[in-house]
Amino acid sequence: MIYPYIDRIRKIRKNHNLSQDEVARLLGTSQTMYSRYERGLSEMPIRHLVMLADYYRISADYILGRTDIM
Repeated sequence: MIYPYIDRIRKIRKNHNLSQDEVARLLGTSQTMYSRYERGLSEMPIRHLVMLADYYRISADYILGRTDIM
């Protein structure tokens, strides 16, 4: 199953000119694991979703693809 957050976390990261390694360090995980989130190979934990929403100052619903309003 393809989840909308897969594309969104990649686009948001790139729009902020961040590497996967930089975001992984923010989340307290490895670059390999973060890469797995972006490729849809591993599901992202809720705590990481919340951390990304807070860091980027956007809604978790936007990241999840439930709204197009940031």
